[in-house]
Amino acid sequence: MSRTSPRGTTLPREERPLPAAHIVSTGTALPGDAIDNEVMAKKLGISAEWIEMFIGTRKRHFAIDLETGKPTHTLADLGAQAGAQALARAGLEPEELDFVILATATPDTLMPATVNLIASRLCLNHVSTYQLQSGCAGAVQALDLARRLLDDQHRLGLVIGGDASVKHFVADREMQGLPTSELVNYLLFGDGAGAVVVTADAVPGAIVLRQVLNRFTGLGRAPGQVVRWFGAGDLARSQSEPDPPFEEDYKAIEEQVPQLAKEALDEILSSTDWDRESTSYLLPPQLSGRMTSRITSDLALGHATEISCVAETGNTGNATPFFQLDLLYDRIRPGERAVAIAIESSKWIKGAFTVEGK
Repeated sequence: MSRTSPRGTTLPREERPLPAAHIVSTGTALPGDAIDNEVMAKKLGISAEWIEMFIGTRKRHFAIDLETGKPTHTLADLGAQAGAQALARAGLEPEELDFVILATATPDTLMPATVNLIASRLCLNHVSTYQLQSGCAGAVQALDLARRLLDDQHRLGLVIGGDASVKHFVADREMQGLPTSELVNYLLFGDGAGAVVVTADAVPGAIVLRQVLNRFTGLGRAPGQVVRWFGAGDLARSQSEPDPPFEEDYKAIEEQVPQLAKEALDEILSSTDWDRESTSYLLPPQLSGRMTSRITSDLALGHATEISCVAETGNTGNATPFFQLDLLYDRIRPGERAVAIAIESSKWIKGAFTVEGK
């Protein structure tokens, strides 16, 4: 095989298939007690029935005390807890790891990277660490990176996805009269972290990661979601009210995510060489309880068992695909197949992966 360089020169290329990546354990972490719709309805001055009808998410967990706004957990806390659980379930010691990857859109600080805080919490040292900053598709990107890292020198890795979106929740804000576009964000999101241990070695009872789709598809499309960060200079130069730290075009998300999910499903099944009828489980995008039901229906994999958690956890961003894998892990049997889809609206990324029970 050969490839052509940008200057037109033909260069040799070795065909070296990626080694199989085996998921041998999972771990999850949620902060505090679940916050149900009755509590949120009272806080926001709306009805619990409205939340159930239009959002469809019943519970969520926050990394703050809802009454005082005081932080109770950091992302590093949650990531370390999920990672420790995954390691314990695999019967491994932290020092056996060759690398750690964290996917998040909400790091605790820009520096130090939160993945390094997690590594320190796990008593790791002299280990390769990587942090990917992305929205929901970051979990898929992290799995893709993990399988590419596995080689003769890197046999074992910890992959973590997590977000603490509640940093945008102003607990003492006057909620009465807020536009629906703002209320929705208080109801959609929750905080948490999930983790998996991956290895290049075949392990009985593991889940095999077959293929990963990581496709930027935002050329010419306006962002559907923007999360800003501010330095002291930005605030000092601002002559008026600064741009909001968080905003999204929920209407664009409602319109585009279902179509992107269908495209991602077709592409990942094609690249895995699976047909639709062979899929036993579907891990659909987890925006909200109501939106997830709509997407799942549109994907038309009615014979496949749906693995969803968003109605009970809220949209936990990069943690969500790992929560779904945690639910899948003890259910999938040898030879059964599962496909997972994650769509990121920030600048439109299609993410998906396929796994098979062994």
